[in-house]
Amino acid sequence: MIWHPDWELLPASCTITADLYCQQLDRVAAKLQGKQDRIYFLHDNARPHIAKSTRKKLLKLGWITIPHPSYSPDLAPTDYHLFHSLANYLREKKFNDETDIKIEIDTFFNQKSKDFYERGILSLPERWQQVIDTDGAYIGQS
Repeated sequence: MIWHPDWELLPASCTITADLYCQQLDRVAAKLQGKQDRIYFLHDNARPHIAKSTRKKLLKLGWITIPHPSYSPDLAPTDYHLFHSLANYLREKKFNDETDIKIEIDTFFNQKSKDFYERGILSLPERWQQVIDTDGAYIGQS
């Protein structure tokens, strides 16, 4: 199953804490309820992600956590696939207010097909191998 993301635009002054992250995980879990037997979760080592409360939450949810080396944009589909595409989509656009931004982001996600998300996830093994082959050197966009 490929999941079409719900998204939220956090206030400019908002910092992601472990508590906020756990609330987001609860919302994702609620959306996935009954749709997937086993959930594999690619999880990096950002502070909110490794907090004790987050580890307890993931354990409670029963998700299988796939460890992620220290920050590597080459290994996070959101960084190399999703956000790269979103950045290209938003490039050169002008926004009058937060509502305009939300409309454009919503349009972006609504235009993406199931195949778009699948490509990002299914390219992981190849990208992992590239990182191994280059001894962790940045591999950039492909």
